[in-house]
Amino acid sequence: MSFLHLPRLSSPSFSRQASRTFTALLHPPPKSTLTDTNTNPQPNQLSIQTPKPQTLPLEKLFVPPNTHLTHENARILKGSNILLSNYATDAKIIQADFVKSSPGTGDCPSDGLPEFALVGRSNVGKSSLLNSIVRRKNLALTSKKPGKTQLINHFRVNDSWYLVDLPGYGYASAPHELRMDWAKFTKDFLLNRSTLVSVFLLIDASIPAKKIDLEYARWLGENQIPMTLIFTKCDKRKKTKNGGKRPEDNVNDFQELIRSSFETVPPWIMTSNVTHQGRDEILLHMAQLRNYWLKH
Repeated sequence: MSFLHLPRLSSPSFSRQASRTFTALLHPPPKSTLTDTNTNPQPNQLSIQTPKPQTLPLEKLFVPPNTHLTHENARILKGSNILLSNYATDAKIIQADFVKSSPGTGDCPSDGLPEFALVGRSNVGKSSLLNSIVRRKNLALTSKKPGKTQLINHFRVNDSWYLVDLPGYGYASAPHELRMDWAKFTKDFLLNRSTLVSVFLLIDASIPAKKIDLEYARWLGENQIPMTLIFTKCDKRKKTKNGGKRPEDNVNDFQELIRSSFETVPPWIMTSNVTHQGRDEILLHMAQLRNYWLKH
């Protein structure tokens, strides 16, 4: 059975001139890869540095909706499989504020602003990634003890959209009854939140794929919930001579393991909270999804 990864968005359009492969960078440098290529960039916009040539088959790329794809206009976010569209504007964060913590979906903000939810295993680094995205060290509280986030936490960005920090899953030391409650209201939020643009599922790329992460990704696909895979801890390099794999290898393995569950490949981005790799790529991806969602 195959599932769609972005059912709420329309299908992309492809140029007849587009070939089967495009340039992409699968092995990114350790720092954020977006730079200003224009001498006078527009305010609140991020410009893209063209990646060095490396082929990635068309069927492995994420092409945003309403994107007319040609070799001339194809620009791919580094450390990802995501093409940039004309919706990738107003990506910079000017202001970010904590709004509220909610025990359930019905208690969440009701102002109708678009939302991006961060979810993942309790020790995957959700709060650290959120802080990195907004460039605030303590906007989302981090803890050395996994499982601290037990509510739905809303952070309003630029007074126009939300980042949502959802409770982590798979923390064995939490009380069983509490883990069940977290799963219930988290899944209720994902299934019934009409303002949810996309779920960003965080996966630890420094270790091999875990069953619980694979199951969560498949659950999102089965329920037709838009998803982006965010691979964290990509700065960690384990010694291959001791049986460890590079983050790039774990990223590829995870995608292969879920490929049969999706009709088209989900978008993915490699990140590091230490080097801030992937920060700007996430912002551009969010911008194009958000701007498309607002217009449709």
